[in-house]
Amino acid sequence: MAPRSKVWTIVVGGGSGTRFGRPKQYERLGDERIIDRARRIAETAGDGVIVVVPPADADAESAVGGGSTRSESVRAGLARVPADADVVCVHDAARPFAGVDLYRRVIDAVVAGADAAVPGIAVTDTIKIVDDAGVVRATPDRSRLVAVQTPQAFRYSALVAAHASGADATDDAALIEVSGGRVVVVEGDPDNRKITVPADLEWARGHVTGLDDRDQQEA
Repeated sequence: MAPRSKVWTIVVGGGSGTRFGRPKQYERLGDERIIDRARRIAETAGDGVIVVVPPADADAESAVGGGSTRSESVRAGLARVPADADVVCVHDAARPFAGVDLYRRVIDAVVAGADAAVPGIAVTDTIKIVDDAGVVRATPDRSRLVAVQTPQAFRYSALVAAHASGADATDDAALIEVSGGRVVVVEGDPDNRKITVPADLEWARGHVTGLDDRDQQEA
């Protein structure tokens, strides 16, 4: 029997909340904060969790101080991941409804041989590519498009190599793509929404209340 893969997760909550108006990762969802929920679920999905927050909050949060960009924050967390890790998941704290099943899907895809695995959901809107003047230059085939989420899982050595250049990207899978790695898409979760603006937080609070009510009924 093959040995079980060692999995670590970096929960990235290093942003200042510019679009939200304040650091959204500290907002409350029911009995816990957004970042605490993200950490708790990540802890059940692997062997260890590194949480990244703004540098000024690192001591108070028992976490790692991030950088000025998302990629810098990921690298700060990656530096704390044990070198004997096999798989590293990177998850945005602002997606507090990523479940263990979603973690398992991306982890299994990497264990099966991919360099990286990302959750994706079908794009329902027509997408236009425009130039700087706002002129439409192309309309991609919607059936070939997916909106990607986190957690994203990576072969540890592939993620370290991809970040070695110090490049920045909106997600880590893009760095794997640039380096020629194999990235696969697994089924995402429509409820795994990212909290970006205050209206998203209102939705999330209603959603967590619904989950709590369901759990009480099932108990």
